Amino acid sequence: MTAERTADPARAALDEAWRSSWSRVVALLVAQYRRPDLAEDAAADAFEAAARTWRSSGVPANPGAWLLTAARRRVLDRLRSEAVHRRKEPLMAVDDEMRALAAAVVDPGAHVADEQLRLVFACCHPAIAADDRVALTLRFVVGLPTSEIARLQLVQEMTMAARITRAKKRLASSDIPFETPGPDALADRLDVVATVVYLAFTSAYQPGADGLRVDLGDEAIRLARLLDELLPGRDVVRALLALMLLQHSRRDARLDAAGDLVLLPDQDRTLWHHDEIAQGLALLADLPPVAGSRLAAEYRLQASIAAEHATAATAQATRWPVIADLYARLETLTGSPVVRLARAVAVAEADGPDAGLEVLDGIEVALPHHHRVPAVRAELLTRAGRAGDAVDAYDRAITMAVSPAEVRYLQARRAALVGGPDPQSRTPEQRS
Repeated sequence: MTAERTADPARAALDEAWRSSWSRVVALLVAQYRRPDLAEDAAADAFEAAARTWRSSGVPANPGAWLLTAARRRVLDRLRSEAVHRRKEPLMAVDDEMRALAAAVVDPGAHVADEQLRLVFACCHPAIAADDRVALTLRFVVGLPTSEIARLQLVQEMTMAARITRAKKRLASSDIPFETPGPDALADRLDVVATVVYLAFTSAYQPGADGLRVDLGDEAIRLARLLDELLPGRDVVRALLALMLLQHSRRDARLDAAGDLVLLPDQDRTLWHHDEIAQGLALLADLPPVAGSRLAAEYRLQASIAAEHATAATAQATRWPVIADLYARLETLTGSPVVRLARAVAVAEADGPDAGLEVLDGIEVALPHHHRVPAVRAELLTRAGRAGDAVDAYDRAITMAVSPAEVRYLQARRAALVGGPDPQSRTPEQRS
């Protein structure tokens, strides 16, 4: 947290309320009023009101309850306005209807005790297109901005905005029930839910202006544990939980004191959470020999890769040939160009930079806007002694990168290569 936010209790409380209450407020509004088209707008209005009110009137004793009350009032105001406009009934009759609606609010809990998990399952209804389910859930449940969801899904922001709008309209105009289905239907939606939980976790480690979102990683792991309680023994959930625990265990070593990125080989391994590593390894060891689904097999391979890093006493002791083989199997399973990018790094570590560059050949076609493609190419070109080509690749990566922390890292690598500062060293804001 920045010094400015520490000195501003209202801002700090609002930031904490966003992390802890956003999805719960949205979930309760959706469950109670069955109007997903209003829920997000009402929650956003409540947070805007809090930003204005808390600074002058003080932070309430229960910020989450304050926000939910404010959001409910906005939903009822909107419903009241719609009823007057649609039916042209006397205002008194409409007010009676709104009071009855508010009084009829009950606890929406049924099969799932957690509001956020309940909303995840509701957004993953099979009547909604698979890609739209993921986008909608990340927007409603996690509260991610459209731009960040687009980066996670590797699509343009305009495309993602249209996808979210389409999903919202589908929810608003259809008869899709906003309720948690029975256990059989829950199992049918499990892969989509697991995908959303992992994307939420992944977003925690996308460096932003305020650093990493470790709290979002905590929340994703909590949701996975709830999934495991709800549907015990499902290997896709256990493999996902193992993967996230192993990756999350390195959270305190990922940034230095200045907020700059620290790559895995340079991390202080004494800062890793070895209790979480042990939990992840135990979950991985207990998985059945044959995966129950393609996604379960994918998460298992990723967890196995994370386990190789977690159990290496030093960076030099890392078993890169094993990791390269695991990535090869993962690429065969998924066909993902992002996996191929990671495999290129592992192959370079195992067999040298030229071998890694060979794996990278042509990957820009599949990932034309991904800054890590020229960044990895620049690193491998540097190791191969091709400094001029490496500088060009670093320049492309710096232009494409969005995160200030990643821009600083790339600029530092370029400067070290040429022996001086990058003459085009500018932040994304300065370049726009």
